[in-house]
Amino acid sequence: MRLIYPPGATPLDPNEIEGLLPNIGLQSELNARKEDNILRARRWALSPRNRALKSGITSPENLCLLHEKMFEDVWRWAGQFRRTEKNIGVPWLQIATGLFNLCEDVKTQVKHHSYTLDERAARFHHRLVQIHPFSNGNGRHARLATDIFLTSCGAPEFSWGERTFHDPLVVRSRYIESLRAADKGDLKLLMSFVRS
Repeated sequence: MRLIYPPGATPLDPNEIEGLLPNIGLQSELNARKEDNILRARRWALSPRNRALKSGITSPENLCLLHEKMFEDVWRWAGQFRRTEKNIGVPWLQIATGLFNLCEDVKTQVKHHSYTLDERAARFHHRLVQIHPFSNGNGRHARLATDIFLTSCGAPEFSWGERTFHDPLVVRSRYIESLRAADKGDLKLLMSFVRS
């Protein structure tokens, strides 16, 4: 299958594409399967009965479990760290260390009430995207992980630009723009975007 990527997406290499589960022959089928899988994973993750995931979303194991649940009907490698270099992300051999450090940093920020809750969540999201632990689905995964983090703290989920920008292409463009500004150390755009 030849995949068409939206602007700013990270292309898969041929071996990663081989990980596509059978019975998906068209990009439209792939997109529909992803959406369905993500919606089911979202319901599972945000369920009041899923206390263990909510209270432990800042662990590498639970971040991998979340990715697996989000893409288990799409990719054979769902929930597994990428093993290739991408146009974004840390070198693949540094993913485990990067995730561990991120999770420990967030736990410390929570313990010491560093930053506001929204800023802790935005920083968590940004670094998770920056690490880019998986071959595909990193943005969606990081957004859901951040929403789980927020709800575990008793706060509402982020709106991720959907209240202000109704066109999905505009939302995506603003999202990428805010992440690139955060890459340079400026979180203002991201902080504004997540609640817009």
